[in-house]
Amino acid sequence: MTDSTTQAVYSYLGPAGTFTEDALRQVDPEHLGRWQPVTSVVQAIDDVATGRSTHAVIPIENSIEGGVSATLDALATMPGVRILGERLVPITFHLLARPGTTLSEVRHLTTHPMSYPQCRTWLAGHLPEHDFLPAPSNAAAAASALHDQNIDAAIAGERVLDHYDLEVLARDIGDNRNAVTRFVLLGPDRGLPAPTGADKTSLIAELPVDEAGALLRLLEQFSTRGINMTRIESRPIGDELGRYRFNIDLEGHALDARVAEALRGVHRFSPNVVFLGSYPRATREACEPMPHQTNDDYKDAAQWYEALLQ
Repeated sequence: MTDSTTQAVYSYLGPAGTFTEDALRQVDPEHLGRWQPVTSVVQAIDDVATGRSTHAVIPIENSIEGGVSATLDALATMPGVRILGERLVPITFHLLARPGTTLSEVRHLTTHPMSYPQCRTWLAGHLPEHDFLPAPSNAAAAASALHDQNIDAAIAGERVLDHYDLEVLARDIGDNRNAVTRFVLLGPDRGLPAPTGADKTSLIAELPVDEAGALLRLLEQFSTRGINMTRIESRPIGDELGRYRFNIDLEGHALDARVAEALRGVHRFSPNVVFLGSYPRATREACEPMPHQTNDDYKDAAQWYEALLQ
């Protein structure tokens, strides 16, 4: 967090015109901070960890394609940051090209690898002979469509048209018109936002052994305390085939008694736990504890136990 005399500096996946910039506009709607575009999620995280930026905004999950692998892997291996909040951005894709280009002329197109499969049905029906070239971002794809004569078109969002003189060949070409990407706001690895009653906690955990029931024992840390998981996703650890770490989002805040007990249990069980943070849910939907799982219930149980020892 920053004090009143320090200007916030936000690293985000650029260049200008990306969906990440749309998320940043939600974080800093009056543009009071300095926006620093970067070329990779790793650079954005490193900027915060090393103090070059006070915050970063990066994509973490898409409703169609799932978790963003680059983000999940980086958060698992790069210490020094914590999630402070999340933002949801509706995703709409357009096919863009240099002025004068017709749809029949498009052979080589570019976009971000997370965007391309979200348009596969439209592309199969309208551009069955196209070639795909991956781009580091949708805005970078738009820049290539404008300046690179080897690129005929790009798939990107509406906002890139504010920055690049491109024409829309086709609008709303995504396969799912309800697509949403979730972005997280990162800050330094210290402190927690206060509980709001509508919070989410994120962590990464590894299993201690590869045997039947190991994952179940990890999940029981949450189920026995009435904690609902909103996401669980595996990613390879990378040291050998068949070893995975689990990215978990759950309802509640680390200062909630039931969540605190679960986190302690995970730490006892797992050989490697990365706590990513507790923060307000973007939907502001309240997280109601199950019966006998409130803070008061845990307090009463602790007092009962202490009385036994007297």
